[in-house]
Amino acid sequence: MFGPVSHRSSTFAALALGVLVTGLAVCMVLPSSGPSLTPILRETTPATGFADGKSHKGGGSCTGGGTVTPTTSSNWGGYAVETCLNSPASGVVSDVKGTWTEPSVTCTAGETAYSSFWVGIDGYSSGTVEQTGTDSDCHSGTPTYYAWYEMYPKSSVNIALTILPGDTISAEVHYQGSGNFVLTLTDVTSGQTFQTTKMLKHADRSSAEWIDEAPSGGGILPLADFGTVHFSNCAVTLNGVSGSIVGSAWQTAQITMSSSGTVKATTSAVTSPYTAFSATWVSS
Repeated sequence: MFGPVSHRSSTFAALALGVLVTGLAVCMVLPSSGPSLTPILRETTPATGFADGKSHKGGGSCTGGGTVTPTTSSNWGGYAVETCLNSPASGVVSDVKGTWTEPSVTCTAGETAYSSFWVGIDGYSSGTVEQTGTDSDCHSGTPTYYAWYEMYPKSSVNIALTILPGDTISAEVHYQGSGNFVLTLTDVTSGQTFQTTKMLKHADRSSAEWIDEAPSGGGILPLADFGTVHFSNCAVTLNGVSGSIVGSAWQTAQITMSSSGTVKATTSAVTSPYTAFSATWVSS
């Protein structure tokens, strides 16, 4: 079995410098579907490996909104938005939402690997994150599906919903004010809904994301073969302006998951009205 696993991202500034911060949050995760399995320890570690050489925090100039910039990460795929990717404003993101179809994971005999799908505020160029999502994992060759949320630097928390492949999952993170965030995750197919309000006083609120991720635990863990995951209904509110993945009031990063030149998952382009995209597994 692998060591502690993280479902979350973190500051890109540390990433560009090759800094890895580990062991900040640990919790027990119990799968909410499938056979009874040994609980897995999960800890928070930052994402790694951006190829553009930029700090993703501070400096640089903003050339206006509506742009899409390709980049790569060792354990992130999907999209992120900020007022400006090189010098993002803080305290501006108040809502992010999205829908995805829980992919069916393909597991080889004895394989242990992980894949996470989530929406969230923060983490692209900040040290705070507020997110909720699901996993399609392989545990000793057994497909396992479950839901969770996290308010970094606090521990991630497993959600007691039964998640099955093919289910339509809808998630939203909403900033309520005074440091309070409302996190909602709904299994539209089964009708199950989870909602909680959590406080994170020092949240940066500088970015919003729709992400497929290879979680970490003493390093990036193998990415489970999730096939293709389809995100839709992607929406964000930034500086009081509501829109989709691409908008004139913000800049967008299109993230391909790649490590040492090996692509792990691709991210499709978005076309008008910029509310949907797909991510496809390539390698572990």
